[in-house]
Amino acid sequence: MVERLRILVVEDHLPLRTAMAAMFESHGHRADFAADGRTGLRLALDDPPDVVVLDLNLPGLDGLRVCAQLRERADRRIPVLMLTARDTLADKLKGFEAGADDYLVKPFAGEELLARCLALSQRHRSGEQHVLRIGPLSIDRRGNHAQRDGATLELHQTAYRILLILAEAWPRTLTRSELMQRVWGDDVPQSDPLRSHLYLLRQALDKPFAWPMLHTVHGVGFKLRDRP
Repeated sequence: MVERLRILVVEDHLPLRTAMAAMFESHGHRADFAADGRTGLRLALDDPPDVVVLDLNLPGLDGLRVCAQLRERADRRIPVLMLTARDTLADKLKGFEAGADDYLVKPFAGEELLARCLALSQRHRSGEQHVLRIGPLSIDRRGNHAQRDGATLELHQTAYRILLILAEAWPRTLTRSELMQRVWGDDVPQSDPLRSHLYLLRQALDKPFAWPMLHTVHGVGFKLRDRP
């Protein structure tokens, strides 16, 4: 049975809002709308939806600030899919740094938008109070700590940051360059810092346990596994 979603669309372009409303409702989902950033933020905080579809260029409060404030002020994790005509890697990284969970470039197919909303709603249950769970792993974003099988992981700041980025991307594989950009932005050290931090992460996340969660996808990058 297909999950029925309640989706908040924050988009100032009326024809696009109308098209998205027709598409979502034709599949049995409920869509609420806001035409500016401040209204969208208020609606998301007052009555958290299953997914927020958020335009980047908005009057009043742009999408990056809406997303960042939502992450700071919401009492639960609300999945955010960012829509924009900006398609460079730098623009996407800014969206992820603001707290977006996914990024879709205009123009896009309605079927892809719907599929991504469904995937986000399954990956992040909005009712969970800032706790992300993947198999035996749980990460408390508010408390900035992680546990595996109930045991607290002793992680330095950068290793924890890497783990959180991989967990929020799960089950997707992140490339080495994408992971480094997400951790260090434009200030990546000249040495190879990722190798040593991944080693420390594995020592805490995997070594004391029966099977490794941190998986190297050869020739591609890194991902978390939720089972052996």
